[in-house]
Amino acid sequence: MKIELAQVSRWYGNVVAVNDVTMTIGPGVTGLLGPNGAGKSTLLHMMAGFLAPSNGTVTLDGTRVWKNHQVYRHIGLVPEREGVYGFLTGWQFVLSAARLHGLPDPVEAARKALATVEMEEPKDRRVETYSKGMRQRVKVAAALVHDPPVLLLDEPFNGMDPRQRLQLMDLIRTMGAAGKTILFSSHILEEVERVAQHIEVLVAGRHAASGDFREIRRLMTDRPHLFRIRSSDDRRLAAALMLDDSAGGVSLGPDGLEVRAVEFRGFARLLPRVARTEGIRLHEVSPADEDLESVFSYLINRSS
Repeated sequence: MKIELAQVSRWYGNVVAVNDVTMTIGPGVTGLLGPNGAGKSTLLHMMAGFLAPSNGTVTLDGTRVWKNHQVYRHIGLVPEREGVYGFLTGWQFVLSAARLHGLPDPVEAARKALATVEMEEPKDRRVETYSKGMRQRVKVAAALVHDPPVLLLDEPFNGMDPRQRLQLMDLIRTMGAAGKTILFSSHILEEVERVAQHIEVLVAGRHAASGDFREIRRLMTDRPHLFRIRSSDDRRLAAALMLDDSAGGVSLGPDGLEVRAVEFRGFARLLPRVARTEGIRLHEVSPADEDLESVFSYLINRSS
């Protein structure tokens, strides 16, 4: 099945959460990548039919999602926020989801869903006793209980230990290879590229980039980078770096150098070579603009 968004916006008063987004999500695994507060959750909730677009349309195989209860037969949603009653056991929670879907054998469906996420052993414990990772997995089980062809996952790996993350990653890849349409959000590029064949980037509510993870990684790597450098002779190092085109700008301050590298790979080769040639010892080389907001903002400015 295919989800299509056409010029979708969502605003709350004067606050625009999602701004004129157009994209198509088809079979396989797609990663929705963006910094916290980018509008990823709002977009997923509109796709799931839980939130009305202020403008534009969201359709599932050509049928509008909003106010169409039939789509819930085809969609499973794992929200980022906790929506699990703590007094229920894991078994009761997943079984209630199976019954709400009107499945012919809810007991077997619940058993199979819990087994899929490896939660059979703690299923009789109350959810309030679960770790964050266990609560995430029981939410996934509830979303999978009716075997939906479309699965929407909002930051599904939050709180999981390494083994749990790998197990869920394998499960997502397997379901995607089997033809399910899976969209999961994350603010961590490495998380997305290990699972998704295709990536959509959202920044400040706007659709910033689209492509496979190699293309997105290239865009991020090739952007200008700002480095903070301390060395045994900052002034001499600055003069040497300014002679090369890969260093677009060099400023000397009391705490060392700030270098704007316009060509990342070239600068990565240049710096150690210059230091060795000039006999300068490098004490610190650290990125000054590696926060996700600056990385993704570069993408959206580039696409404007």
